[in-house]
Amino acid sequence: MGIATLDHVNLRTTRLEEMIEWYRKVLGMQVGPRPPFPFPGAWLYVGEHAYVHLVGVEIEAAGSEAELKLEHFAFSANGLDSFEAHLKVNDVLYRRAVLTAVNIVQLNVWDPDGNHVHIDFPADE
Repeated sequence: MGIATLDHVNLRTTRLEEMIEWYRKVLGMQVGPRPPFPFPGAWLYVGEHAYVHLVGVEIEAAGSEAELKLEHFAFSANGLDSFEAHLKVNDVLYRRAVLTAVNIVQLNVWDPDGNHVHIDFPADE
């Protein structure tokens, strides 16, 4: 067996509708099919793949922010200029990082729950 690719990220949230709207508006994902789990949630798709699974919860998980282990998750993309313009038009706070050693430009954003997401673009687009 060998790991080939990351399939999805699962996020628990007390702000399900706000999170759905953010991933739709900011990252262009679409709500799609989801198994009939006995709890609220949504699967957010790019094309035919559900990359973000949201699980609606009533209360935050126990523990402090200092105990969290996931620092960020990332997507590869193209269309750097248009995506950066999209962030500006929608007043989305972001941080741009140019990683010349690996030929990538990262646009770092944070969803309504504070999850750090970066979108990696080829620097030579």
